[in-house]
Amino acid sequence: MKRLFFLFAVAALLCQSGLADEPSTRTVGAAVEQAHATLWSKFIVADGLIHDYVGELPTPEDCELGRPNSIGWWSPIENGPMFTGTYLVAICERARRTGAAADREEAKRLATGLLKCASVSDVPGFIARGVGTDGKCHYPLGSQDQTHPWFYGMEAYANSGIPTDEERKVVVAKMVEVANALEAADWKCPCDGAFAGEFRGDFKLDRHHGAVMYLHILKAMHQVTGEPVWLERYHAAAQERFVDSGKTRIEVCAAGYPYDREQIKNIDRGQLWIYVGSQGALAKLAEWETDEQVQSQYRAALAINAQGAQAVIGDYATFDNNDDKVFGHARWREGYPDWFPQTTQADAEKMASKRDPKVLGERKYYEVARMRNPLAAAAIIALAGYEEGYEPVQAAIRHYDYAKLNMAEFFFAEVAYYALPPAKPNNAPQ
Repeated sequence: MKRLFFLFAVAALLCQSGLADEPSTRTVGAAVEQAHATLWSKFIVADGLIHDYVGELPTPEDCELGRPNSIGWWSPIENGPMFTGTYLVAICERARRTGAAADREEAKRLATGLLKCASVSDVPGFIARGVGTDGKCHYPLGSQDQTHPWFYGMEAYANSGIPTDEERKVVVAKMVEVANALEAADWKCPCDGAFAGEFRGDFKLDRHHGAVMYLHILKAMHQVTGEPVWLERYHAAAQERFVDSGKTRIEVCAAGYPYDREQIKNIDRGQLWIYVGSQGALAKLAEWETDEQVQSQYRAALAINAQGAQAVIGDYATFDNNDDKVFGHARWREGYPDWFPQTTQADAEKMASKRDPKVLGERKYYEVARMRNPLAAAAIIALAGYEEGYEPVQAAIRHYDYAKLNMAEFFFAEVAYYALPPAKPNNAPQ
């Protein structure tokens, strides 16, 4: 509680100091501290998970019936592991740089939230998107976009030196449990509840996004366990050829996200956010790789992705910190009123498309286009170590008044910042 009160106080002081009024004139470090204080005081809840926005949590009945839909899209708990896992990597780096006990405790809290996501279901390998009012109810449909960042964050935490030996054992045991279940399911993501026995998400699809995720999980499991079987699976998967394209998984990784454009529309200006975790995973694969040829392919892909992101990062400048459009998504019960029973995943997607724009307003989509995508671009550039893009990355981070944002995706600002090289002291040689 003391930590929470401190963060509220910091957020208030940042606003009172005038930093929020002229965000672009402050240092990038000051901008990150405002983002950090706002995220922890407003969007990160007691269980350690990031909520998409501040709003009424779903009840057990909502989760069982599928309100606002059985996928959990548009609810406050839509992206718990996706956001929290990706953010945990940044917080582990923050803790390493600062050495502060408070930052280490934040990392532990985030890891505790991720462990909960893997523990509230009796379906092996299922990663819940988050939990509702009773601390355990959850929507039945997950995805690979929730599952991979869970591993991404867990590996970083396990090998950060932050957990005690006993805490690390718990984390690694859960990672092994989930990974073994996915291996048994041929790397398809299982569903829960009324959809038990079904899958949503397949790591083995012929796609850059999934290829990076799959290889990263296999290599990450070797990093945390040291068990040879995971390294053997990694090497086999890396050279496996896809039937339709004839390309190896390494070649698909090397092609970068442009490879996915036919499958995932409008990546550059609408979907970069789902590539932040896989870009971070690609950077880790490049770091861990001992084969110079494979390592060069990973690095080539990092650069391709960074160049694509640099082409759109400038959209941050179109965001007006004084914009007053209506953010109605916190009223999700009113915004998605036409509920019907959903017996198939197609039903759930159809239900998710039924919305009342008069209630929901336009602010969410304003933030998606002008905040989420540019900051995701910043993270992709920084994670690549793409020095040509560092200046716009810093400018994007400085641009926003984080206290005025409604959606938690601004955590990408911290992901970007802690992927950049640490600033040198003023008296250090340049």
